[in-house]
Amino acid sequence: MRLKRVAVASLVAAHLLLGSAAHAIDDPAATSIGKVYATFESALKSAPKDVGARAATIGPTLNETFDFPAMIRLATGAKWKTFTPEQQGALTDAFGRYFTATYATRLAQASGGKFSLKPQSEARGPNRVVQTEVANKDGDTSQVDFLVGPENRVQDVYLNGNVSEVASLRGSFSEPLKTGGADGLLTFMRDRTAGMLAVKPAP
Repeated sequence: MRLKRVAVASLVAAHLLLGSAAHAIDDPAATSIGKVYATFESALKSAPKDVGARAATIGPTLNETFDFPAMIRLATGAKWKTFTPEQQGALTDAFGRYFTATYATRLAQASGGKFSLKPQSEARGPNRVVQTEVANKDGDTSQVDFLVGPENRVQDVYLNGNVSEVASLRGSFSEPLKTGGADGLLTFMRDRTAGMLAVKPAP
């Protein structure tokens, strides 16, 4: 639950990021994160409040800036190598939709807050880490770091510096993988995605 609360905080603050600030960043890794938050800002301002509409708004940018193939591979662990290419392709597609719906759900809960992005990333092996700090509407701050690969696409998100989103996903996926393998995980993600996209805002 803490992971969800902190992740929501990161989205709560997104609407305060000015589009010009995203374009002013010279660091390619940081620029990718600027694009993400600028898209969240746009969704908060212009898209309807239902999850499906916000998913449609943020989806193209997430597809561009997040390395979904790497994330699902890491989230499934050693079992990934036992899947057929067809199963891997289906899981990657379903994961992209699942992840986007998850962030659209979090975004639907966002209101108020502040967001700051360090314009220069830090090296971590072959990757880069982009550090951000977010404050919710009550003024509570949280550190949200993005692990960005060599192609400037996000491979993981670390909340409070050490809580890995991919590790959390691995925990969520363990049971459907154990009981149903690739097909079980595929059903799990598709069902969860459909449930999130069906949620309508309260009147």
